[in-house]
Parts: sequence; structure tokens; C-alpha cells
Amino acid sequence: MTIDVDIPIKSDTPNEETSAEAGEAAAIAPEIAQAIEERDQLRDRLLRTQAEFDNYRKRVDRERLETIERAAESVLRDLLPVIDDLERALSADATNEAAESYRRGVELIHRQLTDLLTRRGVKPIETLGKDFDPHLHQAVASEAVPGAREGEVVQELRRGYTLGDRLLRPAMVKVAQA
Repeated sequence: MTIDVDIPIKSDTPNEETSAEAGEAAAIAPEIAQAIEERDQLRDRLLRTQAEFDNYRKRVDRERLETIERAAESVLRDLLPVIDDLERALSADATNEAAESYRRGVELIHRQLTDLLTRRGVKPIETLGKDFDPHLHQAVASEAVPGAREGEVVQELRRGYTLGDRLLRPAMVKVAQA
């Protein structure tokens, strides 16, 4: 018994269908490569545009915060002379009952104002006993003081303040000299 099976054998000569498909594929291949290259360029432009926009947004936010801080700094700087006047009033002697009553009122106003400044980030600069720092202090006088080292702040004439990391107003000080 013999079984006949027809198995198609591939010939080495290309037929018309495969040569037409190969021709179409060869004609489409450059278009596909060009489309892929264009897609990659568009993706790169999109990523760059997104990065530029993120940088712009961050810069605008930073500038907005700086503008707000500068406006607050200006108002707070204008309040500092009021604090100075209140401190001068508190340093006056209260010799009678009316003056003592007045002093308590001034103390209350002074406390409220200093609390407000503290909540806004304003801090007084520590000066007495510290070395003179031209970035924080303004020397308006110097004198020889026994027991004090050269350049040491020996008297604070007007308190200085910082707002965060920035100097709001330098402290007016007297500095020891040799």
C-alpha cells in the first residue's frame, strides 16, 4: 500500500506574488523609517517643552514668593521705629501711679507688636558680648573698655532684626577697641 501526499515544494525562483510584496516592502521601508524618525523628534520636542514649562512654573512661583516677602519686609521695616519708641518709653522711670499705669499699657502694646513680628519671622539680632560683624552690625562708636576684647560689642544703641535669612535692619552698636 502506498500513500500519495502532495507536498508543495518551494522553488528557488521567486514567483510574481512574493516579488511584488518585496517590492512594496522596499518602497514602504524608507517611509516607515522617516515616520519613526519624525516621531522621535516630536517626542523629544514634547519632553523639552514640558521641561521648559516646569522650569518656567517654578521660576514664576519663586519670583512670586520673593515679591510677597519683599512687600512684607517693607511693612515690617516700617514698624521697627515704633518698637524702638516703645522700648524707649519702657526704659523711662515710672515714679507715680499714673506713670505706672501708662507703663503697663505701653508694655502691653510692645508685647503685642513684638509677638506680631515674631509670628512674621522677624528675629532680633543678639549683639552684646558678640564679635562685631559688619553684615549684622553698624558700629557708630568705639571706646576702650577694660575687660572687653578688641572688636567685642559692648553696647547696643538700636536693636537690629533679621527676617528669615535676610537682614531687615542692622544693629547700631558700640564696639570695644584696644
